[in-house]
Amino acid sequence: MLKTLLLFSSSSPPPAFFSRHNRFSSLPRKFPYTYAHCPSLSWPFSSVFPRPIHAFKVLAMAEGTTTSSSHSHNYTNRLAAEHSPYLLQHAHNPVDWYPWSEEAFAEARKKDVPIFLSIGYSTCHWCHVMEVESFENEEVAKLLNDWFVSIKVDREERPDVDKVYMTYVQALYAGGGWPLSVFLSPDLKPLMGGTYFPPEDKYGRPGFKTILRKVKDAWDNKRDMLVKSGAFAIEQLSEALSTSAGSNQLPDGLPQNALRLCAEQLSRSYDSRLGGFGSAPKFPRPVEIQLMLYHSKKLEESGKPGGAKESQKMVFFSLECMARGGIHDHVGGGFHRYSVDEFWHVPHFEKMLYDQGQLVNVYLDAFSITKDVFYSFVSRDILDYLRRDMIGSEGEIFSAEDADSAEFEGETQKKEGAFYIWTSKEIDDILGKHASLFREHYYVKPSGNCDLSRMSDPHNEFKGKNVLIERNDSSALASKLDMPIQEYLDILGESRKKLFDVRSKRPRPHLDDKVIVSWNGLAISAFARGSKILKGESQGMCVNFPVVGCDPMEYLEVAEKAANFIRRHLYNEQTHRLQHSFRNGPSKAPGFLDDYAFLISGLLDLYECGGSTDWLVWATELQDMQDELFLDREGGAYFNTPGEDPSVLLRVKEDHDGAEPSGNSVSAINLVRLASMVSGSKSDRYRENAGHLLAVFETRLKDMAMAVPLMCCAADMLCVPSRKQVVLVGHKSSVEFENMLAAAHASYDPNKTVIPIDPTNTGEMEFWEANNSKVALMARQNFAADKVVALVCQNFTCSPPASSSKSLEDLLSKKTTSVV
Repeated sequence: MLKTLLLFSSSSPPPAFFSRHNRFSSLPRKFPYTYAHCPSLSWPFSSVFPRPIHAFKVLAMAEGTTTSSSHSHNYTNRLAAEHSPYLLQHAHNPVDWYPWSEEAFAEARKKDVPIFLSIGYSTCHWCHVMEVESFENEEVAKLLNDWFVSIKVDREERPDVDKVYMTYVQALYAGGGWPLSVFLSPDLKPLMGGTYFPPEDKYGRPGFKTILRKVKDAWDNKRDMLVKSGAFAIEQLSEALSTSAGSNQLPDGLPQNALRLCAEQLSRSYDSRLGGFGSAPKFPRPVEIQLMLYHSKKLEESGKPGGAKESQKMVFFSLECMARGGIHDHVGGGFHRYSVDEFWHVPHFEKMLYDQGQLVNVYLDAFSITKDVFYSFVSRDILDYLRRDMIGSEGEIFSAEDADSAEFEGETQKKEGAFYIWTSKEIDDILGKHASLFREHYYVKPSGNCDLSRMSDPHNEFKGKNVLIERNDSSALASKLDMPIQEYLDILGESRKKLFDVRSKRPRPHLDDKVIVSWNGLAISAFARGSKILKGESQGMCVNFPVVGCDPMEYLEVAEKAANFIRRHLYNEQTHRLQHSFRNGPSKAPGFLDDYAFLISGLLDLYECGGSTDWLVWATELQDMQDELFLDREGGAYFNTPGEDPSVLLRVKEDHDGAEPSGNSVSAINLVRLASMVSGSKSDRYRENAGHLLAVFETRLKDMAMAVPLMCCAADMLCVPSRKQVVLVGHKSSVEFENMLAAAHASYDPNKTVIPIDPTNTGEMEFWEANNSKVALMARQNFAADKVVALVCQNFTCSPPASSSKSLEDLLSKKTTSVV
């Protein structure tokens, strides 16, 4: 059965899973799926359990979390010595947890018992639920301690371990999520997999205690069958997920066809009434937006403005619906993980860094196309949220905020969304005379407003509570009150600030202050690009809370500080290797493909947006190390791990662009960008590696393009005959240079490379002399001490030098033609 299921794709789970638009989303808050599979037992099942109540005991946490260190604990296990917030949350369970380690594996071999592996992350709601229901239960703990060696893994700290066993569960049941619950043999082969299990039998389905007894019985009486099944599963998965290319490049025409096919498939899933692609639960999958905008640009260049406008219309409406919905934190800024309903209204309230970084970039793209400050304000809203709440003392950017928190100080119960929701009376008491205006604008009702869909709150947990959502146009409401629109917006901003101040006194959701390289890479890109694209906003524009309205250059400083933190704490200057994450010191895990690829992408944006050439140098060094550690030089594409840890049984060539883009998709784009900056054999090598990488996923691009939207863009980018280069020459410290940089980034063009260069900087010139002598020559020949010039080069020719930001913008906004 496993082999048959895997035939759907050589590198990803079967297509049924993609209906969620997110390969690795946490379980939908309203519908916790429980999967189980045990080949030797008679009860394989996949079922939906009713959602347990959303209140649960506040977790006792170890050092470095919010619980008082003076709190006494009945139990303490090995996780107390770990750095991961998620592992620390379980440090005082009665379960005798081990971290993922040789010590745990040796204990399983010594006792000759199976391993119970539980994988989650600190802001995962259902992970908390299963902890309270099962892992804090002494009866369950006794079963686990007597019959198993129990291992707890933070999937954000060890994505390589998570990938192995999540892929196993997905391959069998076309779905998965967290908490991930898998039983392993002592040699780490999977025996059975599932996700969330309730503690007791319900609805004719076995609960966790029953499952433990069944697995124990199977291990004692049907061990050979279990072990053979696990070994076979890993063998089949390894074969399927390490596919090689049949050639060194994609067939002619396939990139264009894949791009068109993906856009057509997304268009068919478009929700014209409420925005977004697909149905509830709705995820803000930015790679879909990127694909549609890229495709619209190609249509425009090929003389099909009607098709381009149609694609843009879908994107802009979706972005507006998301920003107006409850998935957007109107009071504090930033976006929650996803909405459980079709209205983008009631969210799963956790906030993830990888969402924020990607969403900033697509809203920036929308602004660069439309010049509508609605989109620039949303970009600022997210960036300002990150600056305020998610950045450490050395510039590092934290991972996530939890969905759950106590309703008031001293409360021993946590509830999802408690920090973010409001009663109508609270609005009245806080806002006074402006309460009525605010309530109408944000659909606040005395009975609560989670009533737009039957999926919003099926168990009435938010009865009497309100999740803010904008359902009416601001201009229409202002007109109704006979009020100038700016006055109306100012009142809303002042009201949000008052609510923010009150909210700040509530118990905060748990902050996961782990620093993950890959997610910081996404955020570095967002802050860097924002520093230039937001220069296109009108002078003297009015902003309202939570937008700060700072000089966009401040965002570049944030990006540089984050990059510097990674270089200081998570990069070895001698070996040129990254570590994956940091909390109270670097993690034990090495850097993975996503860490290298996402960071390289962020560094390229940092350089192109005015950062030092040192960032570009570092990007090329990281690319060399990425090739050394992850590249399949014979078969093409990159593995997700270095392959140096024998406890990680699979090396996967990931391609699915989900909540996060795949490392291979981002790498392909990085290689195209790098190839356009350097020349000679190095440029050729970058392009050859990109072509070989994409050829590995030929079948995927041909048959399931919607699963790989960013890879579709990458494939087309590689086919562009000549990527546009914008070479800026002058003193980088001058105001004129900054203005020219802003002009270079003002228009949307994903097939454009910006090369800022200061000929008076010896280090810069040495880099360009060594890597692209033509750029160095252009810089020398066009430098003038009293001005900044820009040259736009394409198809082996360069424009006459532009010496003003206006002339450069005009030059870059000229229509070009291409074939789609």
